[in-house]
Amino acid sequence: MKNERAYLTTKQVGAETGIPESTLRYYRHCGIGPASFRMGRRVVYRRTSVESWIADQESASTRGGVGAA
Repeated sequence: MKNERAYLTTKQVGAETGIPESTLRYYRHCGIGPASFRMGRRVVYRRTSVESWIADQESASTRGGVGAA
């Protein structure tokens, strides 16, 4: 990820991951996306939470690679 800010808005997460803001809002509603919280009136994500969520998605869906038959 390009920017090193500790907290990201929904728009920033969308820009950095390519996930539409509407999808991130839906994930938030369903409780399946990266952890987020309100800071004042804004919904924000910790950069570390987004990176961890991406790593979890990767490990849950990775196929093939070394040792695959």
